[in-house]
Amino acid sequence: MNRYVGRRTMTAASAIVECMKLESIRYVFCVPGESYLSVLDALYDEDSIQVISTRHESGAGFMAEGYAKASFQPGVVFATRAVGGSNAAIAIHTAYQDSTPMVVFLGQVKREVKGREGFQEIDLDRHFEHMAKWTMELNDPTRTAEIVQRAFRIAQSGRPGPVVISLPEDVLNEEVEISFGPVTPRPKPAPSETEIESVEKVLSHAKRPLIIAGGGVKSAQAEDNLKVCAEKWGIPVMTSFRRHDIFPNNHPLYVGHLGLGTHPNIQETVYEADTILALGTRLSEVTTQNYSILPPDKKLIHIDIHDGTLGKVSAPDVGIVADIEQALLLLENIYVNRTWKTWAKRRRNAYEEASKLKVSTDDPINKHVIDLLQKKLPDDSLLTNDAGNFAGWLHAYYSFTQKHTYIGPTSGAMGYGMPAALGAKLAFPDKSIISLSGDGGFMMTVMELETAVRFEIPIICLVFNNNMYGTIRMHQEMHYPGKVIATDLGAVSFKELAESMGVTGYQVSTPEGFEKTLNQVLGKEKLAVIEIMTGKEQISVSRTIEQIQKGN
Repeated sequence: MNRYVGRRTMTAASAIVECMKLESIRYVFCVPGESYLSVLDALYDEDSIQVISTRHESGAGFMAEGYAKASFQPGVVFATRAVGGSNAAIAIHTAYQDSTPMVVFLGQVKREVKGREGFQEIDLDRHFEHMAKWTMELNDPTRTAEIVQRAFRIAQSGRPGPVVISLPEDVLNEEVEISFGPVTPRPKPAPSETEIESVEKVLSHAKRPLIIAGGGVKSAQAEDNLKVCAEKWGIPVMTSFRRHDIFPNNHPLYVGHLGLGTHPNIQETVYEADTILALGTRLSEVTTQNYSILPPDKKLIHIDIHDGTLGKVSAPDVGIVADIEQALLLLENIYVNRTWKTWAKRRRNAYEEASKLKVSTDDPINKHVIDLLQKKLPDDSLLTNDAGNFAGWLHAYYSFTQKHTYIGPTSGAMGYGMPAALGAKLAFPDKSIISLSGDGGFMMTVMELETAVRFEIPIICLVFNNNMYGTIRMHQEMHYPGKVIATDLGAVSFKELAESMGVTGYQVSTPEGFEKTLNQVLGKEKLAVIEIMTGKEQISVSRTIEQIQKGN
């Protein structure tokens, strides 16, 4: 609902805040900087927006990105000049690869200094143009609302993503007459009748069709529409990389997740399929298993809201630019001769065999942890994760049965899990939010525990500690066996580190210890860190270091 549309006299800094009010922004994540003090001053006078001041710009960016994924509202970040902007770059890149709406405001040197290599000067709009949907420098204060409102439109429309606005310090304090426009609803294009008929025609010849559902389903909030169509058509569903919660994993038509280290049973499904219906996925390198799943003889129906996505990886037989919800509403009633019931059942059985979670005393603690999370967490709990081999156990064995219960970085960013969980908790204060991190990734943004303490954001952080960069060590052992370098890490007590920042910390080394600790923290709405001591030998879900060294 628009609060104000028209012309007003105010500073550019105040106009930026007014634009955020028009967009119903509730949270701003930042590290404060002198280059945009006037915006902070305007935010001080605005009760509807809470400023979350963080310890590092990457933490601010990851919180905003996690908040945006959870809330379906743009994440907003403020940082200062070259130093702050550079620190925020990892989160901007993550938002770009993950198609997450985010608006990033970066302080800039005064206009009179520009081009003289002033203090902390870089050309911010050019620096970020290859990892953002749009970049712009605000050099005319009268255009503040035009540019900022356009930034919010671009971030949310089409394939969502990050927008970067550079703010010269002197522009922000100028008082001018500024014109505000209405907030434009996000466009939701629908397929044409001809396009719907084309889909129906291709599916009529399919013998082994498969749906691959991606982030566009989540962005359109079309999970229920997907379920309706899949059931009507009887077509099995796979999810793209780190989009597990798009489709109930316990549904008879769910046949797996296309990620890193995908089980051969699940890979077999996508290789056997003769027709792929790709919905809201850019068919990334990981999802396509290194671009191997779409040979020329396989039929491809590709539906995405971004025209640049169609044909970027494989030329589709039918390519449709559309909002996934609108597309599925129209596709729901097409005629499909369901001749693939046996195929769907067989691929479901293959998935169940691959993901069966049976634990024994010989299994690594990582597997026990996932088993206990599955048994004890409320079904609507939301999990986030960092990048790292520890996540393999989550991806392989945890069953996501409800929508909006998972957030992970398709960009593979380390340090993401815990700050993203903080953002998600602000979006869903009544959900149990659990982050999973390795010791390497957790250490990269561990300082944001203090932010969580200061703003009383209660999440549960699981830290799998094996004193090494495990993923890289695994690749070392595979490609340069016996030549271990740069991957061993020193001993850190994350329990004690957490406690030094006012967080309740625990350290466990057995499944029994983890179960007891999880029982203590669940439902308490207290910030907690559980450090899980794991061995180096079990380096991945399927192999040990010794097995890799022996070539097994």
